[in-house]
Amino acid sequence: MREKLLKYMTEFTKLTEEEQQEITEAILIEEYKKGTYLIRQGDAPTTKCYFVLQGCVRQYTINESGKEVTANFYTEEQAILIFAFQDSSQTSKYSLTCLEDTVMVVGDFETEQEMYSQYSELEIMTRKMTEIYLGETQNEFAAFISSTPEERYKSIISKRPDLITRVPQHQLASYLGVTPESLSRIKKRMNKDI
Repeated sequence: MREKLLKYMTEFTKLTEEEQQEITEAILIEEYKKGTYLIRQGDAPTTKCYFVLQGCVRQYTINESGKEVTANFYTEEQAILIFAFQDSSQTSKYSLTCLEDTVMVVGDFETEQEMYSQYSELEIMTRKMTEIYLGETQNEFAAFISSTPEERYKSIISKRPDLITRVPQHQLASYLGVTPESLSRIKKRMNKDI
């Protein structure tokens, strides 16, 4: 698992091999069982952030009518950034739960600050990765808003095909903004076109 971290450090930093090794040994890697909640909607803010090495984490909200609405799925080599910790009066607006047994790098604000002061290149790497992530998220959100449910499903098939088999269909339908029945109809139409 640590090889993935070394890949990012090599790609985004000028850290020596020795520094990279020190960092990977200092970083906390945790395993979570399927069904584990990282945070629940309504919980106090957390200072933790995560980087998925293996597995799948679902982000969802329960709306006012009691319906679960899936906002995202995080899989391998994706960061789960939580910025709400800076306002301690806020509670979490969503839940994060592991859909599979999951292995993640776990960071917290204090430890990150200590690591950044010791390894300035690490902060540069984190900033670059965050910029890439935010840019991709903005593009995905803009495309999502302007597309039809069928176009959203086609996008999932081309960009994240593993989700089709890794997540329950009712959660995938929620993520796409459709009912499970509508998702079934979309799949049927697409199979006819093949």
